[in-house]
Amino acid sequence: MQAVIGQSIFAGGLGFPLMVVRRDALEHNVVTMAAFVRDHGLELAPHAKTHMSAEIAAMQLAAGGWGLTVAMPRQAQAVRGFGVDRIMVANQVVDPAGLDWAAGELERDPAFEFLTFADSVTGVGILAGHAGSRPFRVLVELGHEGGRAGCRSLDELLRVAAYVQETPGVELAGVAGYEGGLKSGDEVRKYLDSLQEAVEHVRVRNPILSVGGSQWFDVIGRELVATQAKILLRSGAYVTHDDGYYRERTPFNRMEGELRPALEVWAHVLSTPEPGLAIVGMGKRDAPYDEGLPIPRRGGVTVVTMQDQHTIVRADGLKPGDLLAFGISHPCTAFDKWRVLPLVDRDYRVVGTITTNF
Repeated sequence: MQAVIGQSIFAGGLGFPLMVVRRDALEHNVVTMAAFVRDHGLELAPHAKTHMSAEIAAMQLAAGGWGLTVAMPRQAQAVRGFGVDRIMVANQVVDPAGLDWAAGELERDPAFEFLTFADSVTGVGILAGHAGSRPFRVLVELGHEGGRAGCRSLDELLRVAAYVQETPGVELAGVAGYEGGLKSGDEVRKYLDSLQEAVEHVRVRNPILSVGGSQWFDVIGRELVATQAKILLRSGAYVTHDDGYYRERTPFNRMEGELRPALEVWAHVLSTPEPGLAIVGMGKRDAPYDEGLPIPRRGGVTVVTMQDQHTIVRADGLKPGDLLAFGISHPCTAFDKWRVLPLVDRDYRVVGTITTNF
């Protein structure tokens, strides 16, 4: 079904369930995050894995984004198709086809910038083995105990960095880290100290330090202010925020300002088979559930569970055909369920479309 510009989503031209993007919240979040990084001397390379949308990417770049971050070469190819000239793959890339594509793009376009991570000599060797006429620029990743990827000590990081510097086909660009898995501000500060120490020991001109930046960008803004490096935040979920996981964890809970939830799912009540029980026509294929169930916008409605195509709720007074709105928890697993989403104004009139490229 085709969204008609200017028409209400309730006018009958669109089917349900339907996820919509609220324009006012989307624009507010883009402007708010751009202002934060500008005011703190940082730069933003938004993580496009959240939305994989050319329209949203254009908004982020127009607001001053350095470039886009992705998680894998396939995503890099997609955002390159958006016309993006700076791409950072925030991961250890070992996929031959993806590396061959990146090498080809670097050779084809002298203006194209491509960054990737490495945390092992073996990984560096794989990068070098697929390099073309221009070397792959590498950020050596420092992890932490119990974390995801990344060297587990400064000595290990310096060994990998030295190997990058002596290996043809790769070029050392700086250091990367990911603080999102840490549980407290004290843990984050200690980890950021380690990243700063790594930058100080890595001998490279105009180094880059890239960090995650979705849950702790306030701490990053304070702690890395004096770091002698270009700080690239890879924040992603901020762009649409949510009513669950990130609402509870946003740094704006600790400082002035706010992000606003921009995603809603609307769905019909299909059945009320028992008193106080309703079956809603929205399931796991329509809304995220990995970091919390959808959040009802209507008071007195409680989500019990989600199935493939249904959501079970407890509520009184519902009847088949009623429309319910739900906020979501975790935008990174919301966009991938939809290829076209209506962009709506405050009155739910369609003002555009958001397309995704997963």
